[in-house]
Amino acid sequence: MSRRLQMLQVARLAQRSLGEAADLVAGFLQRPALPDGSYANRDGKSDLYYTSFALDALAALDRLPTSHQQPDIADRTRRWLAAFGDGSQLDFVHRCCLARAWASQPPDDRPAGLADRLAARIRDNRARDGSYATRAGAYGGTAYGCFLAINALDDLSQPPAASEDQQAIIDCLARLRSDDGGWANAAGQPQGSTTATAAAVATLQTLEATVPRGAGPFLLAQQHPSGGFLATPDAPIPDLLSTAVALHALDVVDADWRGRQDLVLDYLDSLWSAAGGFHGSWADDSIDAEYTYYGLVALGHASV
Repeated sequence: MSRRLQMLQVARLAQRSLGEAADLVAGFLQRPALPDGSYANRDGKSDLYYTSFALDALAALDRLPTSHQQPDIADRTRRWLAAFGDGSQLDFVHRCCLARAWASQPPDDRPAGLADRLAARIRDNRARDGSYATRAGAYGGTAYGCFLAINALDDLSQPPAASEDQQAIIDCLARLRSDDGGWANAAGQPQGSTTATAAAVATLQTLEATVPRGAGPFLLAQQHPSGGFLATPDAPIPDLLSTAVALHALDVVDADWRGRQDLVLDYLDSLWSAAGGFHGSWADDSIDAEYTYYGLVALGHASV
């Protein structure tokens, strides 16, 4: 099962805790829908990045427009995605978002040959060490780049990499281990980050490689007394992205965090808005599709 589908399965569990509030979340996610089939960012503009999150969040709530339900919206979305072609005019992150957005649609509705062409453009970001970086032509890869590439290829039903290429990614991630047992996006760092560590764990699992034992203790050490997780050991407050990916990675490595499950739920409740979305942190005044998706993922983990 792809990483995207794994996270969708978890996000769907959030409906247990949301109850009738699931309608509020669906309404919030549907409001930024634009006439062209895309979804708006915080500035109200059409945005591929936010569209990919909106589509997955709606899928998690079983509200994704389909050819059977809301066919006009579904058709406009596919036409809008098709206009990006193979993503050659996009940066790496947005190419991966394009792959993810297409993964929300039936495979038969993709333009012929698109998966192969888009996968080739994603592979353009192979670093010289054989792994992946968000910047084309980089010497070495990053945890985030490897995570995005492997998942995007998976979303396109493409093989993640040849065996020697998979080993290059595993070797890259080994070089990115930080001194404190986590992972960073650059080699030789004394301090890891929650997102880089979670990305490394997910990538290693996808490649069926061994996840070092230090991953769980590092992530557990990032839990704030409030129940949320810090982005880095010296971050002043926890945030929703770090919390969602930390919980997902902790479940991957089968680490025991559920003794503080009620605190996690309290933290998520502190980020909930009656408008139907989630704030990214206590310092974030806005709500959007991205953080609402991460809210669903975190709530799904905490609802089990």
